[in-house]
Amino acid sequence: MGDERTLEQSQYPEDPHGYLGEGEAAQPGDDRVPRLVLACLALVVALLSFFVLGVRFSQPEAYANTIASLDAKKEAVMNLVGASTGSSAAITLLPGDVATPIAEKLIDLSGDFMIVLAAIYLEKYLLTVLGFVSFKLLVPVSCVLFIAAMALRRGQPLRATLMGLAAKLFLFGLAVVCVVPASVWVSGMIERTYEASIAETLAAAEQTENQLESIAQEGQVTTATPTDQPSGFLETLTQLPETITQSVTGTVTGLTEDAQRSLNSFIEALAVMVVTSCIIPVLVLLFFLWLVRILLGINIDVPSSALVPRSLGGRHRLR
Repeated sequence: MGDERTLEQSQYPEDPHGYLGEGEAAQPGDDRVPRLVLACLALVVALLSFFVLGVRFSQPEAYANTIASLDAKKEAVMNLVGASTGSSAAITLLPGDVATPIAEKLIDLSGDFMIVLAAIYLEKYLLTVLGFVSFKLLVPVSCVLFIAAMALRRGQPLRATLMGLAAKLFLFGLAVVCVVPASVWVSGMIERTYEASIAETLAAAEQTENQLESIAQEGQVTTATPTDQPSGFLETLTQLPETITQSVTGTVTGLTEDAQRSLNSFIEALAVMVVTSCIIPVLVLLFFLWLVRILLGINIDVPSSALVPRSLGGRHRLR
């Protein structure tokens, strides 16, 4: 019996107690110290993330530049909402129903601008919320999973699964924190290109609104008078309705065209705001998710060899 024990110890020097069965190769060296070091580092990262980074990135002060950019965008949207609403109210002062469709469309654009404004507020709130979720939950949980993986022996399927899940949670947490600042940065590049166009839209809308209000206050649609006055009094009375009609029609037509151009400018500004405030954040999030998938494009499925019954003597091992 003693000879057999000595023979087993000589075959497996790394397993002096003879725990390894037939067909189970011993590990090439003791890796307990490196695993302990890595587990301690993961614990330090978890504590720093929860007590330092979690507190820091849960405060609005950590995103001062991003919040300033969002506030500037919010002010631009508020100006567009006010200008479109004022232009719609001023257009209704025109006689007849010629410009009524334009006024109704401007009112609809005001509602669309409110959706963009809600998206901007959502981005502001997500800054601190995502910072809290990332550094208070995702990163610490990933570190705990990594520590649990380090407690397992090398070659076990559960260890690879835990390490893959920990890496994915860690990178996903970092990506979540960077989503809103990155989207605001990309949006700022586009907004700087169309900043002059939005300013021109606001100026044109204000000019049209002032013209319509001044006409309404004066109680007339036009101040234009015919240059050639008829010589006779009866002829003047005869041609006066036609002259007034032509003047009114010409003025209303000109103001309607101005309102149409103002509407087109508002539609262009709305398109820019929708792209920068609604579409770009979603695209940036999808980009980060795609990047995480590329970096960690590994299968964490349990190998089929791990499902082999233990009664087969452990001869089917993961290679």
